[in-house]
Amino acid sequence: MSFEQSADIATSLPEELPPLAVDIDGTLTDETRTIDPRVCPVLRAWPSTVALATGKSLPYPVALCEFLGIEKRVIAENGGVVVLDRDRPIRFLADRTAVDAVAHEYRERGHSLGWGAADLVNRWRETELAVNRESPLEPLEEIAETHGLTVVDTGHAYHVHASDVDKGEGLRLLAVELGVDPTAFAVVGDSPNDTPAFEVAGAAVAVANASEAVQTAADHVTTSRYGDGFLEAVGWLCERCG
Repeated sequence: MSFEQSADIATSLPEELPPLAVDIDGTLTDETRTIDPRVCPVLRAWPSTVALATGKSLPYPVALCEFLGIEKRVIAENGGVVVLDRDRPIRFLADRTAVDAVAHEYRERGHSLGWGAADLVNRWRETELAVNRESPLEPLEEIAETHGLTVVDTGHAYHVHASDVDKGEGLRLLAVELGVDPTAFAVVGDSPNDTPAFEVAGAAVAVANASEAVQTAADHVTTSRYGDGFLEAVGWLCERCG
């Protein structure tokens, strides 16, 4: 699909489209995790609420909202941090105490988080820890369990966070605070960390690069991958509104 075609989609979106929660990496990006520019006009033109739901720390999705020119509605850190809009306080569903202890013990055992000295992946995290998938998983899971935390492999990193925090809980909070039934939302994603949001939303779409388990959890699976898959998902949602 060309950029011109995606711009045409943006100008013809039906007003009846549901609120949208969309993952970033693997869903709005290409295979290199670069934002697909064709998704931008569609997100800007979406006629109802758009929330970016990601495993990344808060500055990344907030910055993306800024550059897209859309309201800053964000579910970050796999549900651990929720931004409703610029006029309301940021909501935190967990704190750093236990994840900091996991990071310390993991390093004490001689393991690296795997992001280099700057560790820009974890620098601004408030509620969870992200570990490079090239680092050993077994000791990470063992340490996390002793602190009552869970480890989720998103396909991009190992995320350590509270067991009762996920994108589904983040979506539920965001929806209720906005006065919207969570089942009114449509969710588009590709990763295991998206499936809790699939369970909360009224419509769930997995793009074709999603794993089999994620596809099984979705109401619809696109035939296209990555950003192309998102644009195809938009077409499917438009058809449902018709």
